Amino acid sequence: MSIDLNKLESHLATRSYVEGYTPSQADVHVFKALGSAPDASTNPHVARWYTHIKSYEAEFDSLSGSSTAGEAFTATAGSAASAPAAAEEEEEEIDLFGEDDEEDAEAERIKAERVAAYNAKKANKPKTIAKSLVTLEVKPWDDETDMKALEESVRSIEMPGLVWGASTLVAVGYGVSKLQITLVVEDELVSLEDLQDKIAEFEDYVQSSDIAAMQKL
Repeated sequence: MSIDLNKLESHLATRSYVEGYTPSQADVHVFKALGSAPDASTNPHVARWYTHIKSYEAEFDSLSGSSTAGEAFTATAGSAASAPAAAEEEEEEIDLFGEDDEEDAEAERIKAERVAAYNAKKANKPKTIAKSLVTLEVKPWDDETDMKALEESVRSIEMPGLVWGASTLVAVGYGVSKLQITLVVEDELVSLEDLQDKIAEFEDYVQSSDIAAMQKL
């Protein structure tokens, strides 16, 4: 069993999850089928999704939904083998320029010019920068932790494609409050896992951090 990475990459380019707006069993199914994080340089959206879903690994059994939507990205050996043939057949059936009754040199020249013009237009189309809005929760050690110093430490982290936003303190009990802070990241430039590793380095203040919410912009 393997995952159709191209199909999954296209799907996650405009979505945070395989199905719906929260992690589900569909994400768990695809995560387990992948086995490991893909190359972020070739599949940036899948790599970003993989890092996010990995943060829920301890909760996999309790996530809602079914694996049905995730199975759509699973390719068996038979279907994987037939995919190139199917793609080739589809290419043969699609004719962007109509059928030419007379396949002469002039018709081929016109077709080549149209293809070149289409490729040039596609190459000059500005690339959309994928961004995500993230809500991060940072937990202190206890009620004696200096929360102002904790927030200043977190905001001191600078990374290309990272912009810090508003923050608030949320009470969790026994006089302890956690820092809830929003940030906007460029998906191709910022790894949330790397960001959390940097936050963990402030070990005098930080016990742990979690991604509370994330959505595409």
